[in-house]
Amino acid sequence: MISWEEAVERIGEELQPLGTERVALLDAIGRALGETVTLPCDLPAWDNSAMDGYALRAADAGPAPSTLPVAGERWAGSAPGAPIAPGTAVRIFTGAPLPPGADAIVKQEETTREGDRVTLHVEPRRGDFVRPAGEDGAAGTVALAPGHELLPPEIGRLAALGRSHVAVHLRPRVGILASGDELLAPDEPMREGGIRESNAFALAAAAIEAGALPVILGIARDRAGEAERLLAAAAISCDAVVTCGGASVGERDLLKDALRGIGAEERFWRVAIKPGKPFGFYRLPGGKPVFLLPGKPASASVTFEIFVRPGLRRLAGLQGHGRPEVELPLAAPARKSADLALWVRGNLQGGRFVASPHQSSGLTRSLVGQRALATLPVGPASLEAGHPVLVRLLGGAPARS
Repeated sequence: MISWEEAVERIGEELQPLGTERVALLDAIGRALGETVTLPCDLPAWDNSAMDGYALRAADAGPAPSTLPVAGERWAGSAPGAPIAPGTAVRIFTGAPLPPGADAIVKQEETTREGDRVTLHVEPRRGDFVRPAGEDGAAGTVALAPGHELLPPEIGRLAALGRSHVAVHLRPRVGILASGDELLAPDEPMREGGIRESNAFALAAAAIEAGALPVILGIARDRAGEAERLLAAAAISCDAVVTCGGASVGERDLLKDALRGIGAEERFWRVAIKPGKPFGFYRLPGGKPVFLLPGKPASASVTFEIFVRPGLRRLAGLQGHGRPEVELPLAAPARKSADLALWVRGNLQGGRFVASPHQSSGLTRSLVGQRALATLPVGPASLEAGHPVLVRLLGGAPARS
């Protein structure tokens, strides 16, 4: 077995981002930038006012109070206009360009207007409430570099630079294949010995959350040739494949044989974690990755989070798993196998990590409402309450009990 850290590193080293496409700004949200974006001009393009008030030359105003004649107005959207006449003030509004020669703004609240004259109750200094040209970036400088994840602030900045479309990395198409004679589709009538197939739907949802495009391939039954057929089709139509079940050591665990049958290369199998020890990573002919996940629901979801999510994000041009992590104390003692890293589902309460009472890897209820994963490292077989552990935050609010 290899460590989970080595497994993540090896997957990341083997995968490269997919190509790029040009999309509208709102279709780029959450995706990786596929080009270098530079500023076409200074931003803002001219000195402008940060406040409603009066523009003037600071040298024209003496100690407060001082009075100046008002010579004109400037509104947001107007042109800078003629240079300011010495010894005068110009009424100005937030965002309006400064008249050439003006170098300070006095806020409206610190003035008194009487007719065409304004009294200043402060002595202005050069640069007061002036937003200089280029303050938000100089022409020709890099605004956003390739690989940058485009979130709402980045979308706004691109719009501010005059971009309506942008190049982003392709979202990977990931085929999801379940296996087993016992599995039933959600709307299929229950039969004796049957189990509802849920992994493919949970993993497809996780793939969407990771920025991929899932394709549910169906269920490979436990008979020779069926898994090979589905995997061979996925190798053509998908950028990656995720399988769940059929990858352990049972007589009907046929997926590894199926992969060998279509020429896939095993890169590693078995990782020193719980749940999810029989996780494996393969490369199809042509290099497309295959992630072999265990069939139990919690094992499948946890190994997807640890290994598949960062792998899909890598294909999409993004970095890492993209989740916040914090170090928190355990709320209660924990026991584990000394030679395995234990990934525990739970939540944050009062600044501590509280493990779910349901940790069985075969229970879907062990995942519901659990918004954090704590990593208990290889080594100690028991950890006391208060011991610090690394906690990955999965998003969303904990479900109410």
